[in-house]
Amino acid sequence: MMDFVNKYKQELLQNVLPFWTKNSNDNEFGGYFTCLDREGRVFETDKFMWLQGRQIWTMATMYNEVEQNAEWKAMAIQGAEFILKNGRDAQGDWYFALDRTGKPLVQPYNIFSDCFATMGLSALYKIENKDEYAQVAVDTFNRILERRDNPKGKYNKQFPNTRSLKGFSLPMILSNLALELEHIIDKQTVDRLIDEVMHEVMEVFYQKDTGLIMESVNLDGSFSDTFEGRLVNPGHIIEAMWFMMDLAIRREDGELMNRCIDIAIRALNYGWDNEFEGILYFKDILDKPLLQLEWDQKLWWVHLEALVCMAKGYAYTGRQDCKEWFEKLDNYAFNRFSDPEFGEWYGYLNRQGNPLLTLKGGKWKGCFHVPRALYKVYSTLEQTENALFVR
Repeated sequence: MMDFVNKYKQELLQNVLPFWTKNSNDNEFGGYFTCLDREGRVFETDKFMWLQGRQIWTMATMYNEVEQNAEWKAMAIQGAEFILKNGRDAQGDWYFALDRTGKPLVQPYNIFSDCFATMGLSALYKIENKDEYAQVAVDTFNRILERRDNPKGKYNKQFPNTRSLKGFSLPMILSNLALELEHIIDKQTVDRLIDEVMHEVMEVFYQKDTGLIMESVNLDGSFSDTFEGRLVNPGHIIEAMWFMMDLAIRREDGELMNRCIDIAIRALNYGWDNEFEGILYFKDILDKPLLQLEWDQKLWWVHLEALVCMAKGYAYTGRQDCKEWFEKLDNYAFNRFSDPEFGEWYGYLNRQGNPLLTLKGGKWKGCFHVPRALYKVYSTLEQTENALFVR
């Protein structure tokens, strides 16, 4: 697997990170441009808070774990100073979007802005020991826990007490966020949160009859035969499973590890497009028509998270089915998403695997999934020879 180590490291350091360092810094007002076309030109200057937090995390983590590149550290700091100055309302909740200068555009209806602001600031605190970074990260984390049962608050469009569903995205994110914050919150809080989110992910949203995880379930965890309740997002399942695999390593739980791999491979088999290859974005568990018109698109993050998951599965257990899936995903992803001419990866392909949009960043895609996955893959495979093999 060492050929893959070199391939992924080179892709990260020579094709992906230079694209962002060259094109995304707003040197006049601070923060980052994320709306970049194929060549890296800015086509929109609005700043989306969850992408700002994600890029802070990326630059700080790359500096901390890959290479002490002063440019990456400076970018992380300037991004943090921009969001600390402009990013929150009076209650400490993070706006969804700002204009270029930092004026709020969209209210703090989306708790994922808070999750990634916390994640970014906590990562930055590891390399720049400024108390404000840790304090705001902890304060935001506590506010996330307060809001977790009704994250949209007054911005929730649903009529109360008619069809009460809960969504998978937040417990999935919290399972990873807990580990990201271990250095600034107490162990008891981390362990308690991990117990809660593991139960949610592996028991509540997991459906025994299909062996898959649903995007939404009734409050008691039962199946809801509705548009929302029938929705399956294979990429979310697979990403969540590598989060759970990291927790399995933390707890030295081989049974949990193999259960995670089994669920991930089930999701891969379920979501794989046997006609055109690649992983479909959405499916309906009862094969009914979907609301999501983009259901058959192939998205960058889905395939990257699957690569991370299979790399970890192979490194942690030596399972050959993980190795085979990794090689299959690698072949598809590099042939379809990577852009060696202008850098970074395309985000959106049609079902046939051709780019629907040639942009490299926008409202939903920024400097996060591609560099994180490339780093996770090569650093995991580097350790394969000496990894903790769980049998």
